[in-house]
Amino acid sequence: MDSEIRKQAIKNAYLHDGKADISSVVSKLIAENPDLRKNIKSIIEDVKLEVNNVNSLGRERIIEIVNTEYPEFLIKEKREEKHELPDLENVHGKVVMRMAPSPSGPLHIGHSRMAILNDEYVKRYGGDLILRLEDTNPSNIDINAYDMIPEDLEWLNVNVTKKVIQSSRMDLYYKEAKNMISRGFMYVIEEDQKTFHDLKLKKIAVKCRDLDPEIHLERFEKLLEGKYEEGKAAAVMKTDLNHPNPSVRDWIAFRLNYKKHPLTGDKYILYPTMNFSVSVDDHYLGLTHVIRGIDHLVNTEKQKYVFKYNNWKIPEYFHYGFINIPGTVLKTTVMNNGIKSGEYSGWDDVRLGTIRALKKRGYKPETFRKYWIYSGMNKSNATFSWEIFNSINRELIDYNTMRYFFVPEPEKFNIKNNKELKSHALLHPQRPELGYREYNLNKNACIYFPGKEFEKLQDNEIIRLKDLCVVTKNNSSLNYLSEDTDKKIKIIQWVPENSNDIKIYYPDGSIDTGKLEPLAYNKNDVVQLERYGYVNLNKNEAYFLHK
Repeated sequence: MDSEIRKQAIKNAYLHDGKADISSVVSKLIAENPDLRKNIKSIIEDVKLEVNNVNSLGRERIIEIVNTEYPEFLIKEKREEKHELPDLENVHGKVVMRMAPSPSGPLHIGHSRMAILNDEYVKRYGGDLILRLEDTNPSNIDINAYDMIPEDLEWLNVNVTKKVIQSSRMDLYYKEAKNMISRGFMYVIEEDQKTFHDLKLKKIAVKCRDLDPEIHLERFEKLLEGKYEEGKAAAVMKTDLNHPNPSVRDWIAFRLNYKKHPLTGDKYILYPTMNFSVSVDDHYLGLTHVIRGIDHLVNTEKQKYVFKYNNWKIPEYFHYGFINIPGTVLKTTVMNNGIKSGEYSGWDDVRLGTIRALKKRGYKPETFRKYWIYSGMNKSNATFSWEIFNSINRELIDYNTMRYFFVPEPEKFNIKNNKELKSHALLHPQRPELGYREYNLNKNACIYFPGKEFEKLQDNEIIRLKDLCVVTKNNSSLNYLSEDTDKKIKIIQWVPENSNDIKIYYPDGSIDTGKLEPLAYNKNDVVQLERYGYVNLNKNEAYFLHK
């Protein structure tokens, strides 16, 4: 009975962060052996003594005992909460939805929200998910982004059914512009845009606003032929000059840009602004639903003018709240400039918030999907939780992640042992079938030990070298103790003398250096460095993932 009480106390402490509960242990014992009720008082006293003893060991020692004596406790069932997105409004059969990034760089974590939410709805209702690369600003294009963005989406398991590049649709935009000019809904200004903007703020129309459409059609042709200086003429969508929001008042629909386009060269010089090209594309591509951030509310209002003037069916719009993602570099211009200057090694530099950087650190694509579904379609602004994001990722990777030892800032110490020692550590505490990492240490062996930890030890203090033995500090060495102890003592990492140098790169730019145990060397995968955290190993380098 004493061994059964100890077993249940250890199990209960393991499942509850190192602290067993007397009543829970008693209940478990009686549930498995109802006859114990006859001696309940005696049982309770025995349980109290054992629970006090177990609780004095500390969480780390309890985990070690479970690993070696009761590995069957390590497999725990987890109930996964089910999170679902709300239904879209006015769905009649299949849907057509879109993602519309600018090819100024690869996708970052903020883009993954837009991609995954759209993908989830297309999966639910069926239909098409269009990737539309909005490249009508030649000044802000990275030619590599045309390949990087689809690659990022593929890694995120987002199913793109159709890809559209806006710079290949210029003739369609020109056709629609001429049609709207001819009907008096668009006009061409022949003055600098600052003057035009200042008049808008005062709700004053430019003198040419209501000229005959034929005059504006002639001016549009001159725009196409490049007969104006850049910034000295533009095509303008006619709206309401008394609108309370100055941005919605007559807005620029086409502007000149003489910079060579990475795909089309100098074939075009007159480019549609986002609000015009998006409106035209959403109609001709048959968009049924558009979901995007609350920062696009004003753009939605602008785009509706194009739909109304043409009697086109307006898609259903949903605007989710803005998400602030703290501690992450997301601005494409900042990242691009940093790459060009050599500050960052590339788009996958782990200090950045790109999908590529997060992949390099070892995150799973399923983590992004689970997080954004969990976050839902809330209209309120919120702050991204790295804690929740990492917790989701931890649950996804933990079962398949091997454990190894790492010693930061290592110093070499001698163990004064009069016999050979053998370490015996599970590769995975929940999967004993995967085997152990074993190292044989000769007499008076040398090991690497965290130097800072050694400095904190008192002379003659007893400590446990994890999964190896118990030692005591003696001046600048460690003395082997032949007898083990169940007392609560410090448990400290170590690695054998033939361990390898490694650098661990953090997203904040800091770097840890240390020694990695030999069996982990040359692995290219996510592992857990015990009592340190999860990292993505790449031979003699690693990228920190999370705790």
